[in-house]
Amino acid sequence: MKDLHSAFYENLPLLRNFTRLADPAQFSNVPDDWFLGVADIVDSTGEIARGRYKTVNTVGAAVISAMINVMGGKLFPYVFGGDGAAFAIPPSKVETARDTLAALRRWAEEEFSMPLRAALVSVVEIRKAGRDLRVARFAPSSGVDYAMFAGGGLAWAEAEMKAGHNLVEPGGPGARPDLTGLSCRWSNSPARHGQIVSLVIEPTTSATERDFADLAQSVLSASEELERAGHPVPSNGPPMRWPPPGLDIDAHVSRDGRNLVLHKLALLVQNLLIAILFKTGKRLGRFEPDHYKKMVSSNADFRKFDDGLKMTLDCDPATLRQIEQILEEARGRGKIRYGVHVQDEAMMTCFVPSATRDDHVHFVDGASGGYAQAASAMTR
Repeated sequence: MKDLHSAFYENLPLLRNFTRLADPAQFSNVPDDWFLGVADIVDSTGEIARGRYKTVNTVGAAVISAMINVMGGKLFPYVFGGDGAAFAIPPSKVETARDTLAALRRWAEEEFSMPLRAALVSVVEIRKAGRDLRVARFAPSSGVDYAMFAGGGLAWAEAEMKAGHNLVEPGGPGARPDLTGLSCRWSNSPARHGQIVSLVIEPTTSATERDFADLAQSVLSASEELERAGHPVPSNGPPMRWPPPGLDIDAHVSRDGRNLVLHKLALLVQNLLIAILFKTGKRLGRFEPDHYKKMVSSNADFRKFDDGLKMTLDCDPATLRQIEQILEEARGRGKIRYGVHVQDEAMMTCFVPSATRDDHVHFVDGASGGYAQAASAMTR
């Protein structure tokens, strides 16, 4: 039967306690006939050094935004990595994904002069290579849920992509993905308890699943002692200022062939109206600003499993020392490699299909390099 397992992901149970994800038993095998898509920005470290990390985040999140838009409401697992993203899809959507990744590559180059690479590989090929692809669903709120990945398949696919395998070629000149709903209008959220800490932790080949599960549980237990488990976005939402800091990026994302200067002026007016609504808290039709801001914080994706553990935490110095001590001990035993990057603020990139529903998606990262800088600082 064609596309027998297409409902695999939507039938997975929703987990609401993040610490349960340290248990490998919570993850389910992705069907063999599915495909994994991966994408990242070439030389993201260099782009960050040139002050373009908000653009890096936007292009990475564009991969997810474009895929959500072409999937026509069908649920599928995806994960945001700061300078890239990954997703899994059933076989019926593989050509759609290929076309979308091709358009994204062309768009990123033409709109931002930022080279994006992308690849597609079958799950059966991942397993032939001795890796696995397993997934779980975590719901931080009643509005959204996010996929968590385990098994080593995602990391293997990314390494293969960087080696030039399974690549998706760029689309033709002028190719554009559908990025409706992608935005970056919020201002950064300053640290309230010390610093914004970006953590990237990966198991080594000598670590068993239980080794890494125990390590992840120890780190999560330490972070759970922080206010709201280290959530870097205030409970009533991040700051909003006018003009918004990402206006130029937003204009490039949403102009859809329109004159860039005129579109930027239109966005200024639009964002002024939005800022006034949030300042006054007044409803506009079905849009309730105060409720929306609270859902932004509730829905934010500030920690994830993707063949490792990534977190963006508002962290005090004592807890950071405790976490680093845990990590150093595990690294000394050859069980993990990890990277830490500290900064003063957290930033957010958003996908909002409708401002009157609660299913808007918000990806959190550190504002001065975040996950990409932490990954480049990985210790062995």
